[in-house]
Amino acid sequence: MNSKDNESYNSNDLSEIRDKRGYLLPHHGLLGLTDPALLAGYDQCYSALTLTKRYLEEKEKEFIWLGILAVTEEHIATQHLNKFFDAGGTSKEVECIVQLASYARGVSSILFADKYWKKIDNKLNSIDLYFNAIKILNEKNIVDEVLINLALVAIHTSIKQHVPLLWHIKKLYDLNAKETHIAEALSYSMFTGSIPNFIEGCSVWRNMIVKKEVIASKEFYDWAMLDQEGPK
Repeated sequence: MNSKDNESYNSNDLSEIRDKRGYLLPHHGLLGLTDPALLAGYDQCYSALTLTKRYLEEKEKEFIWLGILAVTEEHIATQHLNKFFDAGGTSKEVECIVQLASYARGVSSILFADKYWKKIDNKLNSIDLYFNAIKILNEKNIVDEVLINLALVAIHTSIKQHVPLLWHIKKLYDLNAKETHIAEALSYSMFTGSIPNFIEGCSVWRNMIVKKEVIASKEFYDWAMLDQEGPK
């Protein structure tokens, strides 16, 4: 790298990030060294997503983050566990979200039974089976029902499971959850769950509104009706 290549590099950029987050990761230094503009854009996006207060309370936000980390088995962002405890979270709630994330990975067995066994046993109801198990996992009502559904929206988006994602969005409308809360929960899948999975999760929700499977507010209905099909 010649001196001209390195002209835009400023170690203060990394100091600001360290002060804001309390740590640095290898990609921060690499981006700071090779593309400070990209580092600045990345940091701005991450800060808006994770560090800035939006609609959910801190404890709710960190509970959702824990679900995403557990289902994707992502250890790098373990600081979210400390943030959850700092916000008033308990070990029992941690146990609950880990169990929910583990259960979410096994939902394919319920979908399998619905597809292949229901024609023999017509009493099988995949949605009832699915939600009854969640009630058992949260039998003492350790976590609010709306928050559980918000967390599972983010969890299923992160691992690209669209059928249960649809169920949880529908359930949240039935519970009169705020659409801004659904949107925030969904957005947390962007980093660990991947941008493509987040895009597909948004598409699932949008299609539900278009098909009138849920009754959206005017603002969210207008969003759904925009031409958002991408390149033709």
